[in-house]
Amino acid sequence: MNNKMKALIWKKDGSIHLIEKDIPKIQHPDDAIVKVTLSSICTSDLHIIHNAVPQAIPETTLGHEFVGEVIETGKNVKKLKAGDRVAANCETFCGKCFFCKRGYINNCEHGGWYLGCKIDGCQAEYVRVPYADNGLNKLPESVSYENALFVGDILSSGYFGAELCEIKKGDTVAVIGAGPVGLCAMACARVMEAEKIVALDIDDSRLEVAKKESLSDFIINPSKINAEEAIKDLTSSRGADCVIEAAGGENTFETAWKIARPNAIVALVAMYEKNQILPLPEMYGKNLIFKTGGVDAVHCEKLIKLIEEEKISTDFLISKKIPLENIKHAYELFENKADNCLKIAVTYN
Repeated sequence: MNNKMKALIWKKDGSIHLIEKDIPKIQHPDDAIVKVTLSSICTSDLHIIHNAVPQAIPETTLGHEFVGEVIETGKNVKKLKAGDRVAANCETFCGKCFFCKRGYINNCEHGGWYLGCKIDGCQAEYVRVPYADNGLNKLPESVSYENALFVGDILSSGYFGAELCEIKKGDTVAVIGAGPVGLCAMACARVMEAEKIVALDIDDSRLEVAKKESLSDFIINPSKINAEEAIKDLTSSRGADCVIEAAGGENTFETAWKIARPNAIVALVAMYEKNQILPLPEMYGKNLIFKTGGVDAVHCEKLIKLIEEEKISTDFLISKKIPLENIKHAYELFENKADNCLKIAVTYN
């Protein structure tokens, strides 16, 4: 095997470069080396390039959302072997510390968001995965790489938002943002037996995807109609039982708490670029519960099972497939949402 590979790095000036790097090697007994089959570009990759992620290290290979084949494992790796088809978790976690034992893997004392941020990520032909027994999940034969590409990040984020809301059978769930995370949140809310799912977005094409894929029962464009009044019309004037904020726009936080009924749960899974204001005097008496944070992607195995059982599908999110050689063009398309692009799958030889 050639000891060089292609990899996409970013620089402090905001530029990205496809370069040659050494193929990674096992550094710790818990590591695995994976040959990447498909990867994807995430909005958080754009945040890194725009210097909005302080912990990100320049010259690091980007990317944290991928599937592939294990080619080598460290001596402590027990669950995996060379040849296994796997989906990756976007988070690196030890599984043993205070936070991991409680399911808060985003706050792992020895990990966190590492791949593509603090260590080389997956927008390369090969990637080293620390704590591989935790960070990789084997795929059943019936689940394709395309089926599983979003398990460890976008789908986990959507599930996280739905889980935070403690959805009960019969609930009305409003999801702000019909982008990839919001659409996945709708799919997960459906699995959790929400009665009505309402998609809100200012992009009609994305609302049409939510409707076409049967992810939402109702669609609302807040730039055209009053979202608060529209939600009240659907809920006997109460408001939504659960609100998942997956947009992170200029006024989407305000929309979230306004469309929630009294005593509702508002889950904030969006990444904001500015501080948000909590107007306590205005919302006094609504008795809202706010939950927020980075995804705790602890349900990958469960999500793979739901895909295998055809209860969830995220294949529709792949708008385009583009080879690694053209990944810089893929970034342009993704950032500009060209041709109503949702997600791009980067392919490898």
